[in-house]
Amino acid sequence: MVKYGILVISHGSRSEDWVRLVDEAVEAVHVPEDIPVYSSFLEIVEGRLIQDGITHLEALGVTDIITVPLFVSSGSTHIDEISYALGVKDKPLLPTDMRPFAVKARIHFTSPIDDDPIIADVLYSKIKALSSDPQKEILLLVGHGSIEEGFHLQWQRGLEKLAMRLQALGGFDEADVAMLLPDQIPHKMNRWLRSKPQHTVIVAPLFLSEGYFTGEVIPERLNGYEYRYNGKALLPHSGISRWIERQAEPFIQGRAAGDSVRFDSEANR
Repeated sequence: MVKYGILVISHGSRSEDWVRLVDEAVEAVHVPEDIPVYSSFLEIVEGRLIQDGITHLEALGVTDIITVPLFVSSGSTHIDEISYALGVKDKPLLPTDMRPFAVKARIHFTSPIDDDPIIADVLYSKIKALSSDPQKEILLLVGHGSIEEGFHLQWQRGLEKLAMRLQALGGFDEADVAMLLPDQIPHKMNRWLRSKPQHTVIVAPLFLSEGYFTGEVIPERLNGYEYRYNGKALLPHSGISRWIERQAEPFIQGRAAGDSVRFDSEANR
């Protein structure tokens, strides 16, 4: 008999508020009562790590774990190493110290956020108040990024698609993206100073929760430029819970229909 459980995986932080916001989003997920949901972390949060989540769900009789990586991009190297350690792929693309997890259940690995339309709505709700004249505004979506070639490309593609969704939602004259790694902000801001000096740049951070990157790194990289920015991250917002629900939905629907549903990291992108 198949019994599903949901394992949400996020990065983890030493900030209690960061962990609390993630936990609250996971606790607000609505699924049938017989499907347990566990909020786990890649690192730092002792007793709540990925293996802890696997062990907990299997102890409840879960045979199939719907794994939801609560990361903003498929270009994250953490997605590569986690999927390897869960047995989704035979080997990681980059060297990792992460060892395979002890897991008996079948793993169904869903996709991270990327350019999901739910997330676009969340982002727009965070920056909407900054906009007053969209036809004279430029949206700059800023993400962490990666210097690793293949991962960089995945970051770029996801950010660009998400920026286009935001441009359509807000009616902005232009939308573009910048990564912190490598540092692309000065190039974009200098270009607009030359080409559209009368436009206002609205900066939207693509980070799960507010912290070091939203509060310090992004403002530091923007030092000397004129822009609008409120530093608001994705959390808190009910849309994150709805996104987790949608990641799990195909499996729950398949169970109700009596079908065997199999998703992996490629099938759900």
